[in-house]
Amino acid sequence: MSTLPTAPLQEETLPAAPAPLRRFVRDFRASKVALAGAVALVILILAALFAPLIAPQNPYDLAQIDILDSRLDPGQAASHGGMTYVLGTDEQGRDMLSAILYGLRISLLVGFGSTAIALSLGLVLGLLAGYFRGLVDAVIMRVADIQLSFPPILVALILLALSGPGIDKILFALVAVQWAYYARTARSAALVERGKEYIEAARGLGLSPWRIVFRHLLPNCMPPLIVIAALQVASAISLEATLSFLGLGMPITEPSLGLLIANGFDYLLSGKYWISVFPGLVLLLTVVAINLVADQLRDVLNPRLQTQ
Repeated sequence: MSTLPTAPLQEETLPAAPAPLRRFVRDFRASKVALAGAVALVILILAALFAPLIAPQNPYDLAQIDILDSRLDPGQAASHGGMTYVLGTDEQGRDMLSAILYGLRISLLVGFGSTAIALSLGLVLGLLAGYFRGLVDAVIMRVADIQLSFPPILVALILLALSGPGIDKILFALVAVQWAYYARTARSAALVERGKEYIEAARGLGLSPWRIVFRHLLPNCMPPLIVIAALQVASAISLEATLSFLGLGMPITEPSLGLLIANGFDYLLSGKYWISVFPGLVLLLTVVAINLVADQLRDVLNPRLQTQ
């Protein structure tokens, strides 16, 4: 009895990663809260990107700053600089609107940059630990457990106290306190996926372990990590602001939103509220907008919350 020949299993027949983009856009349109958060976040990002074009002055250029314009009230015309400061000036005579726009650039750069680096590092380490198991899994997870046993702000404080202020130093510190979250999540997802049929089929095709991990395992482990990353952006911005407020983040010559808040803290009781309040409001708006977008992203990527 003869049987019909069957075509060999091809790599292209393996399932691809889920694509919830259409649902994501549809749900954003349906949710007014999420849409408002997305619009606010886009406006903040655009304002930060085009800060050199829309800011009245460069707050980092000493030639554009006049110390005689120090602590001017919002809307007060400067007698020495010849310009009207819409949001007032700080103790160094910098235009607060310009300082906030440039400070927002640093805060967003630190938040998104540290999250992207930590996500990439934690994702790779978590996938390797979950797929290869054994000694690789034991070493990576024990290091992650040790790191997670300490409060993030304590680890960041120690690293910055040893290295000093600077955007590169704070990026390193934030990556060091974030990567373990992604590694543990990626490992858990990899343990679930590695026993499924498409991974067994890939092994049957004779694909190398590295190709299986990065071509087939990685896309199917991404959804929970994307949600965590979206939330961690807001957390990283808040942590950077805290560190800068304590004097261990950005240098005083390139203040972020946190350092701008710290600069005006001593003047609150004297009625110069705007030096701290206006940067604080922008920081609050940024964190809230990111969290609103992240919450909607979580609802889209969580299968239990999806409806037909």
